[in-house]
Amino acid sequence: MLIPTDLLKDKKILLGVTGSIAVYKSLELVRLLTKAGAQVKVVMSEAAKKFVTPLSFETLTSNQILDDTNESWTDNSNHNHIKAGEWADLFLIAPATANTIAKLANAIADNMLSQCALAYPHVKIIAPSANTNMLENPITKANLKMLGIANYEIIDTQVKELACKSVGSGAMAEPQEIFWHCAKALLKDEFWEDRRVIVTGGGTVEKIDDVRFISNFSSGKMASALAAALYCKGADVNLISTKFDKDLPQDLYKIDVESSSEMLEYLTDSIRIAKKGKLSKATLMRDEKIHIIQKKPYLFMAAAVSDYIASYPQNGKLKKESLGSEWDLKLKQNIDILNSIDKNDIVTVGFKAEMDEKNGVANASKMIDKKGIDAVCLNILKDSSSFGTDTNKIEFILPDKIESIPLLDKLSVAFKILEHAKKL
Repeated sequence: MLIPTDLLKDKKILLGVTGSIAVYKSLELVRLLTKAGAQVKVVMSEAAKKFVTPLSFETLTSNQILDDTNESWTDNSNHNHIKAGEWADLFLIAPATANTIAKLANAIADNMLSQCALAYPHVKIIAPSANTNMLENPITKANLKMLGIANYEIIDTQVKELACKSVGSGAMAEPQEIFWHCAKALLKDEFWEDRRVIVTGGGTVEKIDDVRFISNFSSGKMASALAAALYCKGADVNLISTKFDKDLPQDLYKIDVESSSEMLEYLTDSIRIAKKGKLSKATLMRDEKIHIIQKKPYLFMAAAVSDYIASYPQNGKLKKESLGSEWDLKLKQNIDILNSIDKNDIVTVGFKAEMDEKNGVANASKMIDKKGIDAVCLNILKDSSSFGTDTNKIEFILPDKIESIPLLDKLSVAFKILEHAKKL
């Protein structure tokens, strides 16, 4: 997925690195953050310098690193553990060793990194990295539990071969995954936060026999971009698709489907669950009773559902010897998913791809009344080469007006779609 260079523009991140072999991944993490427009400053423990030199981080961030040897309290200096925290919009520690986790859990501030953490008043993110036995130690588990209730967000480790050659949980999450957690922490939107949102995507696969199928060129990239944007905004996302972008956040909920009937089944179930609501916000009223505000769910129907399917799909493989030199494949009209689902109490945005530039807007506009939806995102395609690209241009069509989204990378387009959809 192409990440916009202004996604984290003007966001300030203080990155703490500790003495783990995984610190080499932090260099890639810095590259991802700065490439997305963020300003990054690094605070290093002395143990971290055994693995990576300060110069490496200073080269990538264009900022001096902060450590135990160079803190400054002179006039107008921001190079100390108090001013660094005041500067930062987010404090991230990646990797966080078992030793550092123990210090944080017990408010021990005996080095520059732990002093920064103790002084930073907002939510902090940590990405642990340690041997499996060290992480599974009851004391470490208790420390992580303590941090979980003390303004820390913990990113799960991976199961893989560790530096000690044993296989188990303990490897630090990949830089891309940590990047998504940072983006979510920095870009949360109160409107979308905890709101249940369903996104469908990809071209459905309709069976002819066990080796042949009917489908289309839809890549599922726009749906994946929408799901990623919603994730960053803090929504409770459910992506139902036939194809997924490989760079999606790992903890984004995904359902892999093939046929339109399978998509309809999971979509119907997801809508039913979404309408049950979630305790998204609680306000203490004067009578000391909790007043629950339930956020209305959204559906973005970006899937390209096959218009026709085989009338008689076969088990096994059809043999050309038995079919002869010509074969008439009998098709029947497929179910219309948007017309089949219950759209009451859920804001619904449809998607339409058209190659008829002259009549595309009129055709898309008819969908609003015909299918009983709130808006349509129209994509005018030139030819089949338009599928699978990293950019898109959308006409956001409402019953009474059309709002244009210019040609941009698909994640940027997704964020702009969400801004228009908020008005619904």
